[in-house]
Amino acid sequence: MATVQVRYIVDDIDAAIAFYTKVLDFKLEMHPTPPFAMVSRGDLRLVLSVPNPAAGGGQSMPDGTKPEPGGWNRFAIEVSDLDTTVDTLRKAGARFRNNIVTGVGGKQILLEDPCGNAIELFQPIRPEARLQKTSP
Repeated sequence: MATVQVRYIVDDIDAAIAFYTKVLDFKLEMHPTPPFAMVSRGDLRLVLSVPNPAAGGGQSMPDGTKPEPGGWNRFAIEVSDLDTTVDTLRKAGARFRNNIVTGVGGKQILLEDPCGNAIELFQPIRPEARLQKTSP
């Protein structure tokens, strides 16, 4: 069961569902209306919303600002071999914002979904940076 929920604004719900379920192994939980879907992977539930003036998380703000995809906020998916993962995704046509960079906790790259939202692919280089701690 998911314990964290993140909402992404998308401009093509069908492309977003296909990307998350086929490319990143998310499970489609629900798609009850054209502007809304929920997918999950482990403890993460990702809510996908198309800008929608009628209701929900896709509504415009009181000042008229419309939600739109993109930006720099993201969630991270830990991978065991970032180079191989990136190579496989590039061959499948995936888009990246940058090249692999190394920080203090690990190596990372920003993958884009079909709507321009970022997903960080992360390979820890320090044990304490791992999402799931291993037993000693």
